[in-house]
Amino acid sequence: MSHSLPVFSIVIPTYNRPDRLASCLQSLTQLSYPRDRFEVIVVDDGSSPPIAPVAESFESTLNLTLLHQDNSGPACARNTGAAHAQGEYLVFTDDDCQPYPDWLTALETALHQQPTALVGGYTVNALPENLFSTASQLLIDYLYDYYNSRHQPSFFASNNFAMASEQFCQSGGFDTSFPLAAGEDREFCDRWLQLGLPLAYAPEAKVRHTHHLSLRRFWRQHFNYGRGAYCFHQVRARRVDEQVKVEPLQFYWQLLTYPLSRQPQIQAIRLSGLLFLSQVANVAGFFWERSQQKTTAASTSAASC
Repeated sequence: MSHSLPVFSIVIPTYNRPDRLASCLQSLTQLSYPRDRFEVIVVDDGSSPPIAPVAESFESTLNLTLLHQDNSGPACARNTGAAHAQGEYLVFTDDDCQPYPDWLTALETALHQQPTALVGGYTVNALPENLFSTASQLLIDYLYDYYNSRHQPSFFASNNFAMASEQFCQSGGFDTSFPLAAGEDREFCDRWLQLGLPLAYAPEAKVRHTHHLSLRRFWRQHFNYGRGAYCFHQVRARRVDEQVKVEPLQFYWQLLTYPLSRQPQIQAIRLSGLLFLSQVANVAGFFWERSQQKTTAASTSAASC
């Protein structure tokens, strides 16, 4: 039985990672969901060279659309993909993720239970032998436990979440003032809740995350998260008249001890050290971004005088 329009539109922003995109698209060919009920929209965010040869090689096995834009960041790329989507539901993932075969089925079940919800799935570290990748995933696991174990979940990462296209349009999409892949999903979830729409956790909807990290890349990742955190607080302050809330000391203590209950002792100590380093990088990025924005604002003000 064919369907005139797809149920799901899977939107994948990509930039200069053709090999990872190929792995992502290959995993989508293994989805157990009917092939005629989902489309795949790849948004090339100004890659050099363009990733067209990779994407086009999957056109015979996927209902795939390739879009191009000048490099503008993942938030803009997701909005571009969503604007061209035909599905009843939008699903977002990243080019370094590989969804499990029953991914869409699990998301569909959750969305039918809560049609207006932003549904977040679970991300599995595909590189357990990489200590830095493991630490980065542990941080996400901790944040999910901390923010989503309450009665009302409040945060999901944009590499694995879905919602009705109607509610996405109602939300206004991703805030394109975020220049990096950092903070824009947090702001999107926060704005979603402000609109009175729910978040729902669907841990059965799994993707593998293949994020190769070294010490340098680990530091840069969490430095950028700090930059994104500052942008988030600035954007939120303009939307909601509320001061920045700092998490209690218990939050950080629980974060640093989180690996002890999940990893062998020696490994856990190393991971706790990396989680501490991640927070140092986060704080450094936060204050660096604040300094940059204040310098830019001062220069703009002086130029207008």
